[in-house]
Amino acid sequence: MAIRAILRSRFVKLSTALLQNLTKQTQLPPQFQALDFTTISNRHNPNSSGSRQYHDGRPRGPLWRGKKLIGKEALFVVLGLKRFKDDEEKLAKFIKSHVLRLLKLDMIAVLTELERQEEVSLAIKIFEVIQKQDWYLPDVYLYKDLVLLLSRNGKMDEAMKLWEAMRSENLFPDSQMYTEIIRGYLKDGSPGDAMNVYEDMKKSPDPPDELPFRVLLKGLLPHPLLRNRVKQDYEELFPEKHIYDPPEEIFGIR
Repeated sequence: MAIRAILRSRFVKLSTALLQNLTKQTQLPPQFQALDFTTISNRHNPNSSGSRQYHDGRPRGPLWRGKKLIGKEALFVVLGLKRFKDDEEKLAKFIKSHVLRLLKLDMIAVLTELERQEEVSLAIKIFEVIQKQDWYLPDVYLYKDLVLLLSRNGKMDEAMKLWEAMRSENLFPDSQMYTEIIRGYLKDGSPGDAMNVYEDMKKSPDPPDELPFRVLLKGLLPHPLLRNRVKQDYEELFPEKHIYDPPEEIFGIR
């Protein structure tokens, strides 16, 4: 028993010495001694509260920032459409081979992204493709985004074609659509067309909104007769509101 105890104590001392020697030989450099698992995990976590942020591999262009939820296939289609937009033959083949195979949500995502990038002609083409799908149902919001896009880009003839198609499907524009179409016609130098849209707005079943009236009152300053008609309607509908009338001599009115 005594021999066993002596051997056991010597073995323990030898093991301790070997362990200390191994630790000295494999000691980490000073710059790595303070590195812990929290620091390592923060390097791979872009949302961590650490002071340094690491790139997570996702693209950083405007396309990704504008539509983070767009799928890879829809993103590929958007890029392909833009690539072939100046070649009608290649564009038609690309639509047939790639656009028509998209699922409903992906196809709508492609349309939305093209509208966001103000690719007007491509957006119209995709909307026409959507209208031919079996799942398509008339939706005022699909029309609305396109009409607003066209009016902002001064394409009033195309905007009104969509407007008439929308009305033929028993869809009614909202106040924002009336406002932007009126604004577009005034910017285009067509106050008569703006007044036609205004008269149509007065027949809308929705309650009137103040904004389109104010856009007209401002845009019709050089046309006092038309402006007075709008002003009378505005004062009847919004008696508590005040209208600013600039001095007549500013516009040469006598």
